[in-house]
Amino acid sequence: MHDQLVHPTPDDEHARIAAETFHMLSDPTRVKILWALFEGESNVSSLAELVGASSTAVSQHLSKLRLAGLVHSRREGTYAYYRATDAHVNRLLAEALSHAEHRTGTAPPPDPHGNSEAAGGG
Repeated sequence: MHDQLVHPTPDDEHARIAAETFHMLSDPTRVKILWALFEGESNVSSLAELVGASSTAVSQHLSKLRLAGLVHSRREGTYAYYRATDAHVNRLLAEALSHAEHRTGTAPPPDPHGNSEAAGGG
């Protein structure tokens, strides 16, 4: 990711693409599928078991993610294998999940001094 955006205010095309990305991430099952695919390539059956959804539902979500350009597929015999494609979306998703962990109290609160090291050390 580059440090600063090229345009100080998003133009219509970039705003539309950003909104489409958020739309793709607005479904909890798609979030879980995409997160799993950032860990490595997988097929529909494995993803369905991992995310607790039916194979049919996972296939439909993968189709949407593929059309949005967020996953790629490859065929090997009768199986299709999927992988996540966009490092920007990986960082966006990681931030959103980190935010969720902080909101639910799963993660410790951030250091108020902005240090990356754990507070209270030695």
